[in-house]
Amino acid sequence: MNQLFEAVNNVFAFIVPISDFLWDFPTNFAWYAQIPILGHFSLAILILVGAGIYFTTKTRVVQLKRFTRSIKIVANRQATETGITPFAAFMLSSAMRVGPGNIMGVTGAVSVGGPGALFWMYVMAAFGMATGFTEAVLAQLFKEKKEQEYVGGMPFYGMKILGNKKWIGIALSLLFIIYALFNVPSQTFHLFTALGSVADTIGQTTYDRTSPVYYTIGIILIVAISALVLGGMKRVTRFTDICVPVMAVAYCGIVILLILINFQAIPYFFKAVIGGAFSPDAIFGGLFGVALQQGIKRGLMANEAGQGTITMAASASSNKHPVEQGLVQSMGVFFDSFIICSMAGFVVVMAHLWTGDGGVAWDSIKDAKLDVFMLSAQHLVPGVALDSIVQVILSLCYALFAFTTLIGMIVFAEISANMISKDKKFIMGIRALGSLFFVPFGVLTVLANLQLGNIWYLADLMNILLVFVNVPIIFLGSKYVIKALDHYNRTDGKSGFVSLRDIDLETDYWTEKNQAERDSFYSKV
Repeated sequence: MNQLFEAVNNVFAFIVPISDFLWDFPTNFAWYAQIPILGHFSLAILILVGAGIYFTTKTRVVQLKRFTRSIKIVANRQATETGITPFAAFMLSSAMRVGPGNIMGVTGAVSVGGPGALFWMYVMAAFGMATGFTEAVLAQLFKEKKEQEYVGGMPFYGMKILGNKKWIGIALSLLFIIYALFNVPSQTFHLFTALGSVADTIGQTTYDRTSPVYYTIGIILIVAISALVLGGMKRVTRFTDICVPVMAVAYCGIVILLILINFQAIPYFFKAVIGGAFSPDAIFGGLFGVALQQGIKRGLMANEAGQGTITMAASASSNKHPVEQGLVQSMGVFFDSFIICSMAGFVVVMAHLWTGDGGVAWDSIKDAKLDVFMLSAQHLVPGVALDSIVQVILSLCYALFAFTTLIGMIVFAEISANMISKDKKFIMGIRALGSLFFVPFGVLTVLANLQLGNIWYLADLMNILLVFVNVPIIFLGSKYVIKALDHYNRTDGKSGFVSLRDIDLETDYWTEKNQAERDSFYSKV
């Protein structure tokens, strides 16, 4: 079995240098890398930064001006005539956006760039809210109705904006499906890491990957994920509506408790973050650009704004106006970066293990991001009696982050696949491929104690290609977003929206007929 896995991994070896080159381009050229500060940033990062600033300007800072409206829309759980509610769409997008990367990414950013990296993460997230708004409005404008669901996202608006050619939509759909499904095994690995930690803590021992404990975990995961995913969108959203708030409250609750217990370190946190943003400690490189570089990268990668990966959830929602869903997704970026990522930041910065506190050999653990986070949390717990409890709760939260991200990957692949065919058998095939092939594949690699890095690089390659493709598309489509936003501001979102009449854009869903049906439905609820 191991030989088979290794052979499969070797097939994808050619992906590694291509992915590395694209992610690093043009920093992999000496002449560019020597440019102060700018030389630290790849083209992908510059594109995402530029997009955030551009859309913030074009929308006249809609993410701040309509912030309270965003909260009201997310909180409104009013029944919809079809599709899912904005609240469900928010939870579904958060299920995928809030993943293990929120903990490991922030921990890594602080470990390398110092506390000041958090400041720049917040700055980028504030701009990213406008990018998330823009792509979500496009997802709504170009969504299509499929029985009692809506489908859409990057492949749908990309096809329409780029000349309405079917092959473009299919190509974008395939790009996303490959990205999503090849991310599933890596999320399975994160799940095992977290649940294995819980088992070790409870059992007071270290279980081997070939032990019955790991086989039991694998079987439970395959059954649970298949039961959810094969049940379709409605079943998944019922789960995420409950699971995402629970994991967010549990995670934030335990971290807030640690903060309150160590309240005397709160002033240190803010001093380190704000001061470190402009003059990071020498231990982190002593360069202004280090904190800036790490913070910007984490701010962009954590919330996924501009990558097109959350647009499937935005399209699935039922809204009275397309701008509403843009505000919902803008709030999603805020929730991910300013709430969830901040929790990891508080833990790592307040523990400041890099100074030698807690008797930790920093050089030996600094590259193991999850270990740094867990040891930081342990350092903030008074005494030792609560160490195991805190570790179990945080490990379970980490596992839920990976679990919901995994489910989100498969569901979004399904939504994207509707561009290729809306046939029920084809869509069920995508669900089965994700839950009954890629999940078991990930389980088997863990049980075989293998980390097939070359295969995971394929997801990284697709991710960078999504950035290069999606950002130009939403730039081209932003004119429709601005027109829709102007209409929303003029009417305060209270009048009906018909795309051809109001912004001179013909769409499949936002028509006079559907507007009449929406008015009729909402007048009765």
